[in-house]
Amino acid sequence: MDVVESVWMNKQVTGLRRLLYLVSPNETSFEKLEEVPQYVEEAAPYFMLTLFLENLILLAKKMPTMRPNDGFSSIAHGLLSLMHSFIFRGIELATYIWIYERFCIYTLPWESSWTWLLTMLGVDLGYYWVHRFGHEVNIMWAGHQVHHSSEDYNLSTALRQSMFHRYITWVFYLPLALFIPPSQFQVHLQFNLIYQFWIHTELINTIGPLEWIFNTPSHHRVHHGRNPYCIDKNYAGVFIIWDRIFGTFQPEKEKVVYGLVHPLTTWDPLYGQVCHFLHIGRMMCSMNTWQDKLSVIWKGPGWMPGKPRLGLYEDLPQIYGSLVKKQHVAE
Repeated sequence: MDVVESVWMNKQVTGLRRLLYLVSPNETSFEKLEEVPQYVEEAAPYFMLTLFLENLILLAKKMPTMRPNDGFSSIAHGLLSLMHSFIFRGIELATYIWIYERFCIYTLPWESSWTWLLTMLGVDLGYYWVHRFGHEVNIMWAGHQVHHSSEDYNLSTALRQSMFHRYITWVFYLPLALFIPPSQFQVHLQFNLIYQFWIHTELINTIGPLEWIFNTPSHHRVHHGRNPYCIDKNYAGVFIIWDRIFGTFQPEKEKVVYGLVHPLTTWDPLYGQVCHFLHIGRMMCSMNTWQDKLSVIWKGPGWMPGKPRLGLYEDLPQIYGSLVKKQHVAE
């Protein structure tokens, strides 16, 4: 193998390692924010490569492959989200830097492996609460529900992201600016997102003892389920320990049926992005008091007057894994 081939091979291995967060502090620590690579953009070709390989393996195993209409819908959602992230990324980082420069309590050394590890955990804990609020607060669910709208579960589902969710979620990470350098924060914010790509698959069953620590395909399948036992469970990004600590962990049991509790009947990505905001508007108009109108926004998606904040478990449609997956009306 000559030098050129060796460099090329090393680059491919590095790209695949990054999908699993298998990176070291030495290779991913930077003093200045402008030195931090755009890891998510660099990972995009590997997303597409592994998506293609997943479908080849599914075909070989005679398992259902990605449906074109669902897959293209997921990609369209991803492109809409990407356009908004380019617009908003500067505001998000500028706010973090502003707080860091004015209110930082203690500046952790950017080159320290302990800073790297603490940032990894801090970003992931922030993601847990971002994600949990995204399910338990209706106005945040209006953005996040896009990601759950597919009735399939494959790597293309990971690309199905909201245009609007990021306008709120960045606030949850701001406490890290009290001690985490912006460069470290930006590195781990990207890798936290990249890691979550590979867990959107049915090809991997379980990964043994690592299931106790890490978020895995099995755990995340539960999160995407609309079976009653799956609702509001497994919010983890990288480490499932947060769900175990905060009481939201649920192991995979019966076969998971994917999608929204009240499924969409269209592949239109623009409607998929805004449909729950429209639903919230209609619900607010139907309420008689201002207290109830505001509750529609800040309580859970299942809330109604006279019911608990997150609604009642018995109101959920009784869906079981033995059911055949319902096809979209649009098909």
